[in-house]
Amino acid sequence: MGAEAPGARPALALLLLLAGARVSAADSPTAPPLFNVSLDAAPELRWLPVLRHFDKDLLRAALAQIVWDNVPEWVLTLIRKAVWELEFFLPQPFIDEIRGMCDALDFSLGDCILLNLAYESTAFCTSIVAQDSRGHIYHGRNLDYAFGRILRNLTVDVQFLKNGKIAYTGTTFVGYVGLWTGQSPHKFTVSGDERDKGWWWENVIAALFQRHSPISWLIRTTLSESESFEAAVYKLAKTPLIADVYYIVGGTTPREGVVITRNRRGPADIWPLDPLNGAWFRVETNYDHWKPAPKKDDRRFYQCFQFITNDFLMEFLKSCTLENKVQRLYFRLLPH
Repeated sequence: MGAEAPGARPALALLLLLAGARVSAADSPTAPPLFNVSLDAAPELRWLPVLRHFDKDLLRAALAQIVWDNVPEWVLTLIRKAVWELEFFLPQPFIDEIRGMCDALDFSLGDCILLNLAYESTAFCTSIVAQDSRGHIYHGRNLDYAFGRILRNLTVDVQFLKNGKIAYTGTTFVGYVGLWTGQSPHKFTVSGDERDKGWWWENVIAALFQRHSPISWLIRTTLSESESFEAAVYKLAKTPLIADVYYIVGGTTPREGVVITRNRRGPADIWPLDPLNGAWFRVETNYDHWKPAPKKDDRRFYQCFQFITNDFLMEFLKSCTLENKVQRLYFRLLPH
């Protein structure tokens, strides 16, 4: 169902998150629609009120195109044959949420699972966590997909409700149960950036059968279960995953900001804010921060940051929209 209350779109904040799909600069910016998803409902029913706002045939065609364009044929064959075995290895409530949407859309369970995994492998992003001169924490991100023009029409903001109150919020895509961008009110924010490690699908399929968590599902679990910035960092750093990733976490008090570089089994690096020594921001793209950036990818632009003041960056992050040649990004202030 559409959401106006509780807590619809606050005007003031100290924490900031961004999520946008790659689109043409000529496109006009529009905020994603906001929906409520009740965690008190049965998992297979939770997303049905959201699906009612989308044309079933168009949605099914868009999701099918994403699967066919991004999943190798051998993976399609394998998952379709093993889907009934695989679903027993996937954690709840996510598999039942996927099943509920698939049934509503008349979409095969195997393809729905692959759709969710395809998002895990193709998210090229930039995240920044920063502290201003007053000790306030800001968290910004963009999220780029090669099939962003499709996802632009499927992007939604979601308030996950428990007992009628907001438990956590996030930005996602219709048909996808995970989150790459989320916030637990008054506790912490989190974003995920893909860690580019080359060949992916074989390792992921193996890890699924070992009951490792998909990257974006762990973000939802962390938002649901962790009661503090420290607890969130620990869970995101230690939980076994199906693939490598960067988790960027922001808190509510000074110095609560960190980039976690993850291997599948644990942390490869923890990179916190250190404002007392001049490290008042951390920027993460899709490469290890301690290694030189590839020549083909200059998104880090650290040299530029040497000439940017704290006040300038804070005003920049507070801007309503950002635009460059390939993407228009939407900044939204979230409650602190």
